[in-house]
Amino acid sequence: MHDRNRTSIEFRTWGRYALFTDPVTRVGGEKCSYHIPTYEALKGVAKSIYWKPTLIWIIDEVRVIKSIRTQTKGAKPLKFSSGGNDLSIYTFLADVEYQVRAHFEWNEHRSELKEDRIESKHMAIARRMLERGGRQDIFLGTRDCQGYAEPCEFGSGESAYDNAGELAFGLTFHGFDYPDETGKNELRTRFWMPVMKNGIIQFIRPERCNVSKFVREMQPKNFEVNQNIRAVELEESES
Repeated sequence: MHDRNRTSIEFRTWGRYALFTDPVTRVGGEKCSYHIPTYEALKGVAKSIYWKPTLIWIIDEVRVIKSIRTQTKGAKPLKFSSGGNDLSIYTFLADVEYQVRAHFEWNEHRSELKEDRIESKHMAIARRMLERGGRQDIFLGTRDCQGYAEPCEFGSGESAYDNAGELAFGLTFHGFDYPDETGKNELRTRFWMPVMKNGIIQFIRPERCNVSKFVREMQPKNFEVNQNIRAVELEESES
């Protein structure tokens, strides 16, 4: 059984704006953010901190620190059919801050990367990258929303929702099922019913989402150690 305490990180992520949506059904026109971050968006932050195809980040829980506020702005997304730009109205979350607890597990569908499964080295790199604010740029739901990350102690400090009780948010986008993580040659989208208790949302695991939708056929990308990815020993010694 996997001991998630050995592969766990806790981090604070924040930014001026965030836009958490269902990217499948809301591909154009007006966009309105969910009031809470999606599992997929927080997984994206964790992957920006550190990621290799050897592992999968599991988001355990998020704590909403600041009051949920929205701000509407005009945006000019590219019109793919005729070129140029069009004016759309986006409703963002404004001045956001979250505490996140996550852990990684080995991607069991990547048997070709077994030799790269060195837990201590991956954790050492992940923690160093978190101290540096992430290996890649961090975005809060979309590239329009620059984010930041740093280590924290989950549950520390005050939240605007410490005594708010229980808040339910209805059917919400959870994340994508990618073929390299499921072993199936298809892309699916998952949904769930999140509940926030005193500012904390505990995520269910992807395989426990009962509502899903087929998107399209998709093939996983092939990886080979020291061919198109570097061995973790080399990364650990140079990071």
